[in-house]
Amino acid sequence: MSSPPASPTGFPIRRRVAAAIALIAFVSALAVATSLLAQSGGRLIGAVIAIAIGAAAAFTGLTSRGWMSLTGWLLALAAVVILLLLAISGPADVRDFLLIIVLLFVGIGATRIALRLDDPSLRDAMPVGVTVGAANHGVLILNPWSGGGKVERFDLVAEAERRGVRPVVLQRGDDLRSLALDAIEGGADVVGMAGGDGSQALVAQVAAERDVPYVCIPAGTRNHLALDLGLDRQDVVGALDAYTDGVERRVDLAMVGDRVFVNNVSLGIYAKIVQSDEYRNNKVQVTLDHLPDLVGEGAAPFDLRFSGPDGAEHSFAHLILVSNNPYQLTQIGGRATRENMDSGQLGIVAMHVEGPAQAAELAAMEVTGQTHRFSGLFQWSASTFVVSSADPIEAGVDGEALVLDPPVEFEIMPGALRIRRPRHAHGYSPAALAAEMRPSVANVKRLVQILRTGGAAT
Repeated sequence: MSSPPASPTGFPIRRRVAAAIALIAFVSALAVATSLLAQSGGRLIGAVIAIAIGAAAAFTGLTSRGWMSLTGWLLALAAVVILLLLAISGPADVRDFLLIIVLLFVGIGATRIALRLDDPSLRDAMPVGVTVGAANHGVLILNPWSGGGKVERFDLVAEAERRGVRPVVLQRGDDLRSLALDAIEGGADVVGMAGGDGSQALVAQVAAERDVPYVCIPAGTRNHLALDLGLDRQDVVGALDAYTDGVERRVDLAMVGDRVFVNNVSLGIYAKIVQSDEYRNNKVQVTLDHLPDLVGEGAAPFDLRFSGPDGAEHSFAHLILVSNNPYQLTQIGGRATRENMDSGQLGIVAMHVEGPAQAAELAAMEVTGQTHRFSGLFQWSASTFVVSSADPIEAGVDGEALVLDPPVEFEIMPGALRIRRPRHAHGYSPAALAAEMRPSVANVKRLVQILRTGGAAT
């Protein structure tokens, strides 16, 4: 997918004002921080150490049991007390510190206003794909149980019929692949799926095999595929407009064995957690219950054998994540998205936590959103990838719990799927837009450019 369009030469007054506020806020924050560091460097260093100890201790409390867990939480509490004492002993420093935080938040907020491209400008400036005509014989398969019953809630059957699209409602015992094949063999020139990402992958695989355009209707729970395709996940009904007023482009699909996945396959920690029968009903509690056994003191890594980015052989890992195109990774537990869906590459992440020191490092980096810098994490891209093991491998495939026979082989299929989206959806993923917002010298120059360039008063 192409990068978001550059800003126009003329900028609205609101964006120029926001650019000025952002530059003033950042310069002011730097000045206050420099002054504070010169006056109270020792107290600031103590606060940083206390935060690091608290994060590591909390991680120990979370991933251990018994006395180790209790010790971790006590140390975390002690770190909080130290931070409070530092605050009490230096109220002027606290005021300055809070001022820095406020200035940074103001600067970040103003930067987002100044640099952000809104939906109309994204849609009009650089469409992602080519405009296509309405489907002649569109078919939409609907899963009535997905997303807590979104098919019924949004009356998608009637909405599809209103657009001249034939609805096919999934029944208990139906084979989704067979329904998709029957629809295409029956003359469908565009086929779509209203359901979760697991269902999306099955129908997308058939559409790719038959080279028929595909429509994703975000009627699941999380709809990660729709998010990375630049669809409005809240506008479930509006996604149907892809059949009548659409834009088409090609995106990649990925294979694990003979099965297509549209998002990712996880092995190790997350895959083990999703195997639990209670996971879907109480994800947070089940995750917390499993963490001590999976990454706590004395927990053995998983028998997952693979070649790293440098060709070195690895015989174990706590986590392996293989994705259809690389994720913009900041936190293992965060909501990662992909900048592109057409890079022709798998995204591969492998992580191993070795001992308390690395556990503390991981905890600190998770807190600060810098997990991609963790020393026990490898992240790279490739067109193929293989994982071996002595036993069957538990996996989460687009969030669905499966057990795969080793060796597990992954492969990217570049441009395999003709995807259609409604023309009113801009088509950019959050990661693609976030790439434009990262702190950088280039963005400072863009702020200056916006400030110096005239534009309409809007």
